[in-house]
Amino acid sequence: MNKIDVKKFGKVAVVCGGFSAEREVSLNSGKAVLNALLSKGVDAHHFDPKDADISELKHFDRVFNVLHGTFGEDGSLQGVLDGFGVPYTGCGVLASAIAMDKFRCRLLWQSLDLPNVPYVVLHDDSDFDQVEMDFGLPLFVKPAAEGSSVGVVMIEKAGELAKIYPTLKQYHGEILAEKAITGGEYTLSLLGDKALPSIRMIPKNKFYDYEAKYLRDDTIYQCPSDLTAEQEQQMSVLAKRAFTAVGGVGWGRVDFLKDTDGKLYLLELNTVPGMTDHSLVPMAAKQVGIDFADLCINILEQTL
Repeated sequence: MNKIDVKKFGKVAVVCGGFSAEREVSLNSGKAVLNALLSKGVDAHHFDPKDADISELKHFDRVFNVLHGTFGEDGSLQGVLDGFGVPYTGCGVLASAIAMDKFRCRLLWQSLDLPNVPYVVLHDDSDFDQVEMDFGLPLFVKPAAEGSSVGVVMIEKAGELAKIYPTLKQYHGEILAEKAITGGEYTLSLLGDKALPSIRMIPKNKFYDYEAKYLRDDTIYQCPSDLTAEQEQQMSVLAKRAFTAVGGVGWGRVDFLKDTDGKLYLLELNTVPGMTDHSLVPMAAKQVGIDFADLCINILEQTL
């Protein structure tokens, strides 16, 4: 990696924490990024919108955004920073807003014939029994505009969907029911115009939920994954197309499901991925010789 004069970054705010359901994850990402930037000599500062007035960001030269979830990942923070004229890492307002809303993101992908996980939007008057019959069991139900698997439930018994549905109305966005695709869960990270190696996540519990992501130590991460070279190339192309479709720039992570017949389906797009030392983007970057601190510098360089 070419040596960069970190003084050109100026005063950097590492924005994390906030008010969303992903607050704790975001604080962990922020701490890891802050320590990495400081280790490289960057004039970096912790900034939590829960504790500081957002207008204070006007006094920074740029922002490293690891504010996961609502406000940080949905275009809101991006709009504020655009108004202040402060450069920031990652996607802009439009791409952030679309990617955060899984339903509208999928509508866009569908219009481009990109492979989506089969789903329906649930309403109070939906025929829940019919949805269970159409998709078969198990199936998944989730809020469309939350991250980190917040609110995702696996429906395994007939009649459960109608009971679970009301409990998800507290979350953001439409409520989606999805067909279970059971051949494996994967992710592919994008750094600039480069696709990093894919990762397969193999949880010990029933699926890759919040607990498997953040609270358990027995989740297996295969990197490089078990994909063939042809599948890896296909995933890379699909990830780039999906990211470009929403107007994605800088860096991001695209999650996939693979069917038992090997077909890949787009699951969702993350425009502010986790950045702890256990997160997926750093894991993939490490495979191509980019350590965590250099990864943070690389992402920050995109704001210059």
